[in-house]
Amino acid sequence: MTLRDARRLAGTAFAILALAASSVGSAAQSNAKIDVTGAWALEVTTDAAGTTTPSVTLKQDGTKLTGHYSSATLGEADVTGTVNGQAIAFSFTADVQGTSLPVSYSGTLESKDSMKGKISLGALGEGTFTGKRK
Repeated sequence: MTLRDARRLAGTAFAILALAASSVGSAAQSNAKIDVTGAWALEVTTDAAGTTTPSVTLKQDGTKLTGHYSSATLGEADVTGTVNGQAIAFSFTADVQGTSLPVSYSGTLESKDSMKGKISLGALGEGTFTGKRK
């Protein structure tokens, strides 16, 4: 083996090690758990109510969520839900003029401070939401 071949082999080995190290770092970062505990400001857009700005306070225990929802449109309610990787879902039952309305949010955590997804309002339809940590 010549000195030139040895240098080429060493350079190739270094490149492979650098690539492997960056892959491990990326995998660790994508598997990092986001704790959604805290207060969130939501912006919800639906055909039924237009754009509203409810808030939700969440407490995360493992993959389980509990919390409280507050909205001028849907009132106050306790929520339950889950966080699974980047997926988040929570729901509650609202009392709208004496009628029970199932409300569910499902979406994706974009970062530790933001989320987005869809809202289902039972018979009243669907919409979209974004959320930012307060």
